[in-house]
Amino acid sequence: MAQLFSARPANALPVVPNFNVCPTCQVHVVRAGETGRQLDALRWGFLPHWYKSKTAGPLLINARAETLAEKPAFRAACRERRCLIVASGFYEWTKTESGDRLPWYIFRKDGAPIAFGGVWQDWGPEGDQKGTCAIVTTPANRNLGRIHHRMPLIVEPENWPFWLGEVGKGAARLLSPGQEDILGFHRVDPSVNSNRASGPTLVDPIAG
Repeated sequence: MAQLFSARPANALPVVPNFNVCPTCQVHVVRAGETGRQLDALRWGFLPHWYKSKTAGPLLINARAETLAEKPAFRAACRERRCLIVASGFYEWTKTESGDRLPWYIFRKDGAPIAFGGVWQDWGPEGDQKGTCAIVTTPANRNLGRIHHRMPLIVEPENWPFWLGEVGKGAARLLSPGQEDILGFHRVDPSVNSNRASGPTLVDPIAG
């Protein structure tokens, strides 16, 4: 991971593999700094600086691209604290007529890790701050629109420097659903609906 993103790894990173990353878990995040990129562990669940506790407001795991620069929680981070949140894939759900939630696993067809566009915020008292983050989302492209109306912003390698602010302010042009053909998906077992589920079989395809 460090080599792929040309980043210096932090001492304490999330244990991998984890096939069921849930909100408030620690996730792998690439950030730009004065001495280069850093591969860090941040809490998935953005905490604005004015939250008095972790539960003082809504759990902000996603940030809509369309309002990212305007929302008080995210506008400063959009300008100054963008990051790449790295995963091998992600889940989305459809619903049956009876209300059952059917999970799908979504991944890059080329097998490469997915770099989600994200924003981050340090939260907590001075001297004991914790890093938190949220994934930027866009309207789904035509391919994923068959499953859900939203999707994460996926940043391609040639655009990592722009999103991280390393080569100027080029992020605005990246706020698009992404290429139609880079992602594949298949149904997976509903056991992933439980945050206690774990193991590689969670991403195995099932019929349906």
